[in-house]
Amino acid sequence: MNPVYAQARRAADWLRTRIPLQPETAIVLGSGLGELVEAAHPQWRIPTHMLPGYPASTVEGHAGLLSWGHLEGIPVLFVQGRVHFYEGYSIQEVVYPVHLLHALGVRNLILTNAAGGINPLFHPGDLMLIRDHIAFGFANPLRGIESRPYRRAAGSPYDTAWSEALFSAALREGIPLREGTYLWTQGPSYETPAEIRMFRRMGADAVGMSTVPEAVQAHHYGLRVVGLSTITNLAAGLSPHPLKHEEVVAQGRAVREKLSRLLRRFLRSVSDPPA
Repeated sequence: MNPVYAQARRAADWLRTRIPLQPETAIVLGSGLGELVEAAHPQWRIPTHMLPGYPASTVEGHAGLLSWGHLEGIPVLFVQGRVHFYEGYSIQEVVYPVHLLHALGVRNLILTNAAGGINPLFHPGDLMLIRDHIAFGFANPLRGIESRPYRRAAGSPYDTAWSEALFSAALREGIPLREGTYLWTQGPSYETPAEIRMFRRMGADAVGMSTVPEAVQAHHYGLRVVGLSTITNLAAGLSPHPLKHEEVVAQGRAVREKLSRLLRRFLRSVSDPPA
């Protein structure tokens, strides 16, 4: 068995004694978006360092917590402990949270992130539905692992029906929602203007340093995946100001009310019985 998954299963066994209900839905929160969890009035929070094998996040805006609460009456597990490949972890350690969620029985995964806007129509503060991605990080969490009884990921991992439901929820809430392709780089350096020009020609609308490994691993397990980017800044060469992580975190916090409304409406729509 994959040793990272084995540790995640041990952590899941420990968590089951503390979670009153099995959550079917989880949300991974990007930089600066951790305050979204307060809308769920969390019933408990557990520091991720208490879980065997859970890698410690070293990035500002990632609190290193698992929280459990309700949004629109739906039990939701919040992951505020994302780690990135650029922090020095293996690609398998990066997707530890997805292993843990799968071991807990989660079936639906909402991935959020902070991203730089490449599409010239995008502006800081915009939200973008991830329709597809480009894995420019050149690392795949499925490499060398046993694939049975799961499927090898094929095609876009983002669930079409849930993506359409998220887009419809934005329309109902009156929230402008961009849509496009997210490109993942390893980091930790921000991209150069020349790289951004290349990414734009490749068809990327936004760029960031997370999400893709998680989406690939979740799709491999058969989880329903939907992705949402907060455009926190313009990518390199598109703004007269140098890029700063503080800007990313601040913009993420600035859109939390809008993001919270969108996710509340979305969860309500996918939980409503058909008419």
